[in-house]
Amino acid sequence: MSNPNSVTVTQVSDTTTVEITTQGPQGPTFSSSGTTLTDTNKVDGSLVRFSSSDGTFIADSSVTVLNIVDGGNF
Repeated sequence: MSNPNSVTVTQVSDTTTVEITTQGPQGPTFSSSGTTLTDTNKVDGSLVRFSSSDGTFIADSSVTVLNIVDGGNF
């Protein structure tokens, strides 16, 4: 069983410099304002839009690439 925190280095003949650092902090959340994304009904080609009444971003089957290309109402 391997240990994910173990590194084995074998030197052959060339000199190689390896720098090992610790992982930095995680990046920012989805939205710095705390807004969420509702994507429970997403489908292939869903487009993300913002709903001011819900205060969320939404990706679902209502607005897709095909709806817009085919002249859908949104």
